[in-house]
Amino acid sequence: MKAKIIEKLTTQFAADIESVNEYRGELTVVVKKSNIKTICRFLRDDAELQFDSLRDVCGADYYRPDDRFEVIYNIYSIPNNFRLRLKVRVDEFEMHVDSVTSVWSTADWEERETYDMFGIVFDGHPDLRRIYMPEEFEHFPL
Repeated sequence: MKAKIIEKLTTQFAADIESVNEYRGELTVVVKKSNIKTICRFLRDDAELQFDSLRDVCGADYYRPDDRFEVIYNIYSIPNNFRLRLKVRVDEFEMHVDSVTSVWSTADWEERETYDMFGIVFDGHPDLRRIYMPEEFEHFPL
């Protein structure tokens, strides 16, 4: 399954794949954030891959000079019993990523949580507002 995923992604989105890493049986693909929604839709709709379940969206702060933040998407193919981790890197001066709620509706609350904790804005989200912190809170805890 891993080889098939890598082959299909590098064939369809060669210019958008930044890195592919396998560690302890888990596959992680870092993609350019400008095409995250298209890549997610492809992974969901491809007849062989069928990544039909978004399990989690979260943020991470690596506190590095470039692309300080990452948005991590943990997706799962129920028919293939396979997990895949997608990542996009986000610069702290351009904290915008396209929402994937149109691909997986379960992204709704997870993108809101990531926004609330990190300040990453999900463009196109249907109701992007704080989920934990009060609306008047000026900062992002993580």
